[in-house]
Amino acid sequence: MNRTGKLAAALVLLFAPAAMAQTVTDRAVENGSNVSIEYTLKDEAGKVLDTNKGKNPLTFTQGQQQIIPGLERELVGMHAGEEKKVVVKPEDGYGPVVPNAQTEVPKDAVPKEGLKVGTPLMARSGSGETRPVVVKEIKENTVVLDLNHPLAGKTLFFDVKVLGVEAPGPAPINPTKLPEPAPSHPLPSGRG
Repeated sequence: MNRTGKLAAALVLLFAPAAMAQTVTDRAVENGSNVSIEYTLKDEAGKVLDTNKGKNPLTFTQGQQQIIPGLERELVGMHAGEEKKVVVKPEDGYGPVVPNAQTEVPKDAVPKEGLKVGTPLMARSGSGETRPVVVKEIKENTVVLDLNHPLAGKTLFFDVKVLGVEAPGPAPINPTKLPEPAPSHPLPSGRG
């Protein structure tokens, strides 16, 4: 190989890692991508309902239904460093309010501080899964709980920034999810 050929080969080897690194950092969100985002969630009045700014990023695998569908759909094609405002209608968020989604539990199963109409609680099923509920009515011996998610029926406004996108592959070991807006009070799920 002549001297020019050796120089060209050395330059290719020298710059190839930088070109490959650029491709990795320029990856777009696609199904199967492991994605990290920073977000602020607001209601229709502009009140901040939740944010992870200054905290750990929200990480999930795109297309695995680990976040609400309306937000997940809007992230497709975004790259690390990009920001976007996303409006999510109820049908693409936590769904519509279902009027008969309620259950009654014994009054003594509810913490004393939760015995007020409108109090958000966390109910726990027999298998240990938790879900947000709201005290709807207090009767003599029982409490009626609204099983609709507190954000059901609401249009949601997200300010989102993609912090990182990794190639499709194994899902994160412990994906984080959007925190529930209700305080954490253990409560049996009850049946109704």
